[in-house]
Amino acid sequence: MKKLTISQRKDLKKGTTNQIRREGNVPGVIYGRGRPNESIVVNGSEFQAVMRGLEKGLLATTRFELHDGNQKRKAIVKDIHYHPVSYAVTHVDFAELDDQRAVSVNVPILVVGMADCAGIKLGGFLRQVLRSVEVECLPKDIPSAFTIDVRELSIGDAKRISDIAMPASVRARGNLDQVAIVIAKSKA
Repeated sequence: MKKLTISQRKDLKKGTTNQIRREGNVPGVIYGRGRPNESIVVNGSEFQAVMRGLEKGLLATTRFELHDGNQKRKAIVKDIHYHPVSYAVTHVDFAELDDQRAVSVNVPILVVGMADCAGIKLGGFLRQVLRSVEVECLPKDIPSAFTIDVRELSIGDAKRISDIAMPASVRARGNLDQVAIVIAKSKA
């Protein structure tokens, strides 16, 4: 679990928000079930350090412990906004986690074994139809990612959501017959 320092943000004017960004911090919001949304300021240097240390695509499943003085709250990132030119984080939305309530999360799909894939060696190419799978589980059971091994696949073979090995405490939402990965035939 990644730790971040936050503080309450009372003034929601545009000038104040821009001042927060100039100071290197990130404005944000915490959405909590059964309580009003809270405007916050996230420590920018801590947040950038966490972002640099994350593997690509794993932000959605990363759990955070937000410290506001004496209070500690668990949360995940629900939305993040970037500057269109500099790609600096301009705003972040957190969803507060309750240990007793299931949460819906998009878990990324990682593909392994492409170098040894029989279908690719025969001239096919990998087409990743889904980049993530929406699952429902308790916060303690959130998987960081799902891995699909494609070594045994030939041209025309596919892996579906139902082929992904999921723990018993994690339930996939949506159509389990949906194709996640396919080895397609090259049109050459």
